[in-house]
Amino acid sequence: MKIGIINGSIRGTRNTEPVAKYAHEIATQRDGDFEYEYVDLTEYNVPLLTSDVHPMVANKNHEDPNVQKWSDKIDSLDAFIFVTPEYNHGVPGGFKNAVDVLGPEWVGKPVAFIGHGAVGGVRAIEQWRQIVANFSMPVVRAELNFNLFFDWEDGDFSPAERHPAEMHAMLDQLEELVAKHRVNVTV
Repeated sequence: MKIGIINGSIRGTRNTEPVAKYAHEIATQRDGDFEYEYVDLTEYNVPLLTSDVHPMVANKNHEDPNVQKWSDKIDSLDAFIFVTPEYNHGVPGGFKNAVDVLGPEWVGKPVAFIGHGAVGGVRAIEQWRQIVANFSMPVVRAELNFNLFFDWEDGDFSPAERHPAEMHAMLDQLEELVAKHRVNVTV
């Protein structure tokens, strides 16, 4: 089963990149039946949602080739870890748009969250929990929060010692949820 670790920032210089790569590094060292894939939103150049066809009824067929490429990637994954910055006490617009341009590609797939910001991205994560509810995406309770004042040193990402254990706890919950979801879908 494939779990996508989505780097949800599209800025030129982004603190999200080292966080997402750190998560990917820890996840890929785990034993088990799960494959973790790093997915960088900047590689898809997802345009603003302007299509006349509502994403939920597009049947995973999109007019824009960049949206189609994004759709194919998201559809190929069984679950997700959203690695999200917090901008102005909320979710980043580019990442939100990338979620909005799709529909059934997200539906019912489990998700976990890693946030970063001045207060660890907690407000963005709370908003994401509300957003993914629209897609009936089961959410794990555990989350990771990286604080700009404590997990960066002189501008470089320097995660606290507690984070690997927190990451494994979150991954345990996500893998368990994916396995349960898989059983419920195949029954």
